[in-house]
Amino acid sequence: MPIIIIILLVLALIFVIWYISVSNKLNRAVVKIDESSSGIDVALTKRYDVLTKMIDVVKGYAKHEKETLFEIIKLREGMTMDEKKEANKSMSETLEKLNVLVENYPELKSNENYKTLQQSIADVEEHLQAARRLYNSNVSLFNQLLVTFPTSAIAKSKGMIKKDFFEAEETKKEDVKIDL
Repeated sequence: MPIIIIILLVLALIFVIWYISVSNKLNRAVVKIDESSSGIDVALTKRYDVLTKMIDVVKGYAKHEKETLFEIIKLREGMTMDEKKEANKSMSETLEKLNVLVENYPELKSNENYKTLQQSIADVEEHLQAARRLYNSNVSLFNQLLVTFPTSAIAKSKGMIKKDFFEAEETKKEDVKIDL
């Protein structure tokens, strides 16, 4: 009789340890899903912050270049030859100073800003895609646990249900319009 009680206690202890282990595995899977969901939020925030700032920089610099070009054209109109010579001399002196600045700061060209913007867009979108893939991977692992016996029995007893995969909204499937 005592051997049967010991065997039943050992079996009960094994069951409790197994139940706790599987329960912890399911709980860790839920935490991973929450973490990866937060990763998507972080990537979306990064996308918004980086792109709005980069677009503002590119717009501002392009506007500056456009205004400068129009000012030069406007100044040249209606000038006498002597005024043009004086303006040319003044412009040459200014260009010498500007060349020194350009050598020290070569990124002061709007086409470089556009290239940087394009690279930033690619980097941000790749980061966001990676966050979404990680989320879907974690959801897949969790959902696999829910349909695998005997883990499914414990998950059901805890009221756990399948999680939905990340799917883009219909409007998000459309191409983004960047208005510069």
